[in-house]
Amino acid sequence: MMTSTVVEAPAESEPLAGTREPDEPAPPGPGSETESQPQPRPEPEPGLAERNPVGIAEAAAIVGLTAHTLRYYEQQGLVLPARNSAGYREYSPDALRRLNFLSRMRVSGMPMRELRRYITLVEQGDATIPDRRAMMHAQRDRIRLQLRELGLSLETTEFKIHAYDGHPEP
Repeated sequence: MMTSTVVEAPAESEPLAGTREPDEPAPPGPGSETESQPQPRPEPEPGLAERNPVGIAEAAAIVGLTAHTLRYYEQQGLVLPARNSAGYREYSPDALRRLNFLSRMRVSGMPMRELRRYITLVEQGDATIPDRRAMMHAQRDRIRLQLRELGLSLETTEFKIHAYDGHPEP
């Protein structure tokens, strides 16, 4: 039986889903005014990098995606989990990091065709780093534009809320 392995081990340490910088504030807890807002994904278990491969359900839970999405990413050639002797998928820490990267790029609006191109470049090795860097610069520019547009949308929403504050509820 053939097994496939994940080729990419990111050169820079990519944080796993739900992680935050040490000086970043903790997400709001229950009862806070932002409770109804989407919350960051749960923090992964400590020591994930040293653990054994995990099955699809556990991998999905760790990265905050569905098993269906993991299978789709596999069909698209974006992640290739190994298979155990029973034929079940096994996601290594490297595969989990890749899934986290894919998730973050999709949330930020990167199209699937660009993700496929990026992963193809990764699998071609270090000679493609300049191309990958250019792709990440372009993605960063798109994200910055989205943030500016969202900031304007938030200002407009807050203006309307303030305008309605003087009007009683029906």
